Amino acid sequence: MILHSQIHKSSRDAEPLLLIHGMGSASSAWKPILHELTQTFTVITIDLPGHGATPMDYSQPMDPQSLARAVIATMQSHGFNRFHVVGNSLGGWIALEMAAMKPAAIASVMGLAPAGLWLAPFNARYPGGAIARMLANSLNVVSPTLLHYEWARKIGFENVSPRWREFSYDLCLEATDAMAAATGYYPAWDALLKKRFDAVIDESIPITVIFGDTDKTLPATTCQERSLVPSHTVWLVFSECGHAPMWDHPQEVIAEILRTTGAL
Repeated sequence: MILHSQIHKSSRDAEPLLLIHGMGSASSAWKPILHELTQTFTVITIDLPGHGATPMDYSQPMDPQSLARAVIATMQSHGFNRFHVVGNSLGGWIALEMAAMKPAAIASVMGLAPAGLWLAPFNARYPGGAIARMLANSLNVVSPTLLHYEWARKIGFENVSPRWREFSYDLCLEATDAMAAATGYYPAWDALLKKRFDAVIDESIPITVIFGDTDKTLPATTCQERSLVPSHTVWLVFSECGHAPMWDHPQEVIAEILRTTGAL
């Protein structure tokens, strides 16, 4: 399956950088860092199946390895045979699978609160995620009005970030709309049950993993097992940061992307 994607070209010939969003999100999640990254890279954003502008194809397997293959095929369809990749949450897990699966194609990997690094695989859907999807779906029609109010933004984003009060109205609205429209959300959830990332990544591929110190979606006690990534991985924990580091600390994330890719 070829996924919907956008190529954001820099003003000069630049290395390609792929951004992969998380479950229930869309490529719009990268807006806080997109413009600045295009000053250095040719940036490619994609929408996973049943997310954003990519329709849900129920013949497409939704497990992280299968999604990794679909992402690689999409990049190859654009002529990108080697590229850097940054992924958030499920997107981070997919990025790790891509590096293990096709190391010659992956120049570097950054996982922003990557999924799949849990102590024990989930046997059922995570309750908090199901609640978030239900709320977004039920409030979607009125969210353009409600999100003008702080109490509504608190309900939607307090568990995502300790800095939710700083989020713009547009960011909150786009994130809510993406979750509400994500027909691939539950298929993706079901496809990762009883799985975790356990593949081997070549030590020649630079890897950085960033978690927030208050990530309530993938908490440190159960979902941040360092032994599952290669020993050469740079593992960072950002303070005052939740499940979307590119929202909470965009400049710091950009700096780490530049370091990991060797663009500094």
